[in-house]
Amino acid sequence: MKLSRRHFLQWGSALLAAPGIARAGLAKPVLNVGCASGDVNQDGAVIWTRADKASRLWVDIDTSAKFTSPRRFRGSAGLAGNDFNMHCVLQGLEPGKPWFYRVQAESLERPGLLSDYLHGQFKTAPVSNASVRFCWSGDTAGQGYGIDESRGGMAIYRTMLNHQPDFFVHSGDQIYADNPLQATKALDDGTQWKNIVTPGKSHVAQTTQDFRDNYYYNYLDKHYRQFYAQVPLYQQWDDHDVHNDWYPGEQLNDPKYQVKSTSLLAARSKQALFECNPIRINPADTEQLYRSINYGPSLQLFILDLRSYRGPNSLNRQQHQGPDAAYMGSSQLAWLKQALAASKATWKIICSDMPLGLIVNKWGTPLAENDANGDGPPLGRELEFAELLGFVHTQKISNVHFITADVHYCGSYHYRPERAVFKQFTPFWEFVSGPLHADTFGPNKLDNTFGPEEVFIGIPRDMKPNRPPSDGYQFFGQMDINARTGALTVSHFNAADQLLWSKTLPAK
Repeated sequence: MKLSRRHFLQWGSALLAAPGIARAGLAKPVLNVGCASGDVNQDGAVIWTRADKASRLWVDIDTSAKFTSPRRFRGSAGLAGNDFNMHCVLQGLEPGKPWFYRVQAESLERPGLLSDYLHGQFKTAPVSNASVRFCWSGDTAGQGYGIDESRGGMAIYRTMLNHQPDFFVHSGDQIYADNPLQATKALDDGTQWKNIVTPGKSHVAQTTQDFRDNYYYNYLDKHYRQFYAQVPLYQQWDDHDVHNDWYPGEQLNDPKYQVKSTSLLAARSKQALFECNPIRINPADTEQLYRSINYGPSLQLFILDLRSYRGPNSLNRQQHQGPDAAYMGSSQLAWLKQALAASKATWKIICSDMPLGLIVNKWGTPLAENDANGDGPPLGRELEFAELLGFVHTQKISNVHFITADVHYCGSYHYRPERAVFKQFTPFWEFVSGPLHADTFGPNKLDNTFGPEEVFIGIPRDMKPNRPPSDGYQFFGQMDINARTGALTVSHFNAADQLLWSKTLPAK
């Protein structure tokens, strides 16, 4: 369905029109999308919101929801050049505490004119032993499935919010920039999926504004909006954040696109990603997405970027590392090895935007999309992971495991050298989740290079492929660290909040 007058009034016309057109007659700024926190550490967080006109962000912080003793922080300016997106980096907060925040925009044209507040909350990372809970998943608004309010919208976000996680890792495909929405989509049960459709989601994303509009669209869903106001985000990206199966330097053969350079599309997409999400900027490299998060003594996250530095998708059989076989790239791989070796956390979780041992090919071709290239010794992009796993093994770095999404089903895979062709590594787990709100398909075949064993999958093996969200096969994963024992419990849930599988790993 087209956006109704009720939605127009509720969410603000500036969300749906070109900058400067909507609410032009109002002097008072309006926060017209939502608010979110992210990249939380032990003494602060990043706060994001967006106004409808040139404004300055102000953020009040308190340990009380009543804001009896608030501290005020000055944020960035939202201007036409950044589509009025604003950020504030909070510092100097006590660790391990729940914090309430409220955001407000002050007009830059008429200082002193303030918007109404939007409210949110987060918890700073602990510095001493504490129980930790977080969720992860990926793939939002894919394959033509946008917000259908008659079916409850993106209800899985409500389910995750009920779990009250300390934070959420979105493992990529937060937007489907290459999947425009139509008002209706026919399902094979004879019913119609009825989308809210905005101008920015009615065509593929090519301009920076198109990519921004994809982020704004998701906030039209009340569950999505409430979730990100209350649960801090750690963000990754993957292919659909730009274009399906893209790699730097690719020239598209896609008639829907006038812009053929994926490098140009990716630069615009990444600009929108940083503008429309609460992500810390590395001043030494303002485009760097890979980073690590120390979340107290029990947990450290290592967040990868497997898109920005890869070589072309190929048969992936190169015998030596180099630009054509790059995946993480040499600088990111060196950073990851150093960060793992220096980590004092009990659990070291590598957040990967693509799976390690599941074969993922470029759609309709034999070209490898991830590192897996079929059975055998490490070749191509697998060489980087062989180097990484060998380093973890020789350095005796314990409790290293992977979480990921991308393949649109959930599963748990155990890797052992006894089953592998490459044997110089310590056993580990890879946990896969998703989709959050997209087609469900799979399962993928396994590559024996690193010896994965399928221990659990959350879909029937005879499932008809490409199942809509209404079929219920939407998933998220959860990790719980016990403060007393240090053990890590990994669980898979579906959108109906059914526990599908769980396993507790003792700390070593």
